[in-house]
Amino acid sequence: MGSDIKSDSRSRILVTGGSGQLGSELKRLLGTNPSIFYTDVNELDITKREAVERFLLDNDIEIVINCAAYTAVDKAEDEETAAGKVNASAPRNLADSAIAVWRAGASAKGGPLIIHISTDYVFDGKSNRPYTEDFPTAPASAYGRTKLEGEQALINSGCNYIILRTSWLYSAFGSNFVKTILRLTGERDSLDVVFDQVGTPTFAGDLATVICKVLTKWELSTDKERRDLCGIYNFSNEGVCSWYDFAKEIVKRGGNSCKINPVTSDKFITKAVRPAYSVLDKRKIKETFGLVIRHWMEPLDDEKFWKNIQI
Repeated sequence: MGSDIKSDSRSRILVTGGSGQLGSELKRLLGTNPSIFYTDVNELDITKREAVERFLLDNDIEIVINCAAYTAVDKAEDEETAAGKVNASAPRNLADSAIAVWRAGASAKGGPLIIHISTDYVFDGKSNRPYTEDFPTAPASAYGRTKLEGEQALINSGCNYIILRTSWLYSAFGSNFVKTILRLTGERDSLDVVFDQVGTPTFAGDLATVICKVLTKWELSTDKERRDLCGIYNFSNEGVCSWYDFAKEIVKRGGNSCKINPVTSDKFITKAVRPAYSVLDKRKIKETFGLVIRHWMEPLDDEKFWKNIQI
């Protein structure tokens, strides 16, 4: 599964966080037309319930793809309330507004579908086997707690929802590990990177492609089939690596001569606890949507990625 599969969706779609990593990749696949709305906080503040409901009604929105998130993991330890507004209250507003649209008779049962992006941080990060969707959640950070609250708000609302949990997201757009490594290795002769935290990188272009597949299946499904589709799904690329492994592959392809040194995580003191293990079990999403998922190294070998990236 590559990241160049265009979508021919005919639904009226709202993409929140439209200028971020995932929003930018969705724009590349979904395109720009009058039926798709890409918003950021200046166009639509999703922490304000009335504004959300009005937007859904005024624009006859059928599907919401919520890419907006407060992702400053360390900062969230001091600003959990602020993080909660975006990660928990905003999904609740989307869910409640979707239900309101349905009750107003402006939508099918359950209201517009909400596709919500979540994170491996809802787990404790201490497992030794890939996390399934039903593995007990136990977030160890404020970021993880607020993201879990957002999930629960959707689940408990009665709206139509699909939650996509992902990990280690990167793209040519926005801020992410790949761009940080390229910047730092361009400035230094050597760089320390932890090797005792493992997970799977997720190329945002591949996640966007999955979302397009979700859209297609949803649009072709009956009401009963749609109810069965609702739920939580894990998605990342295939394979497992440490941050050290990931950094080495980035440098190898990025052309820098900087030496990457493996170190333990106790060398870096951070406010938020980082998961030691972030590998997600993807069997459910592969079986449900018929996915063949690329290994995490494959997107890094794509010339288009390196052509688009800006440090």
